[in-house]
Amino acid sequence: MTDTDTKELKVKDKQEVSTSAEQTRPGLVFTPEVDIFETEKELVLLADMPGVQTKDLTIDLGENVLTLTGDIAPFEGAEEEDILIEYETGKFYRQFTLSEVIDQERIEAALSDGVLRLTLPKVEKTTPRKITVTAG
Repeated sequence: MTDTDTKELKVKDKQEVSTSAEQTRPGLVFTPEVDIFETEKELVLLADMPGVQTKDLTIDLGENVLTLTGDIAPFEGAEEEDILIEYETGKFYRQFTLSEVIDQERIEAALSDGVLRLTLPKVEKTTPRKITVTAG
């Protein structure tokens, strides 16, 4: 059996954001992995943000830029001592530039099981119509 025949799940490590901008808060910043699908009426964006809860997720839209920010709090308590840490905590951050095709007033978002689903409806096309000319 070749590699293309197997449907094995492959885990991808979190990718830390590399940016020239100075950070104002300490901690790691990760880029969420994203899948984007298109239909005739909308774009659907799925962003993997494991560990982010709804209260810690911010979605901002300004000047045609959609910004996703999600914080992951450490799981250990104050009285617990770290022995082994393989799951890194920090912040997820990603931006997207939206075109005029997206109806920004109708964007919807839902977070479930660490996956953010953004529905970006397309602007409805105007229906062609015949204009009647009257005399006079």
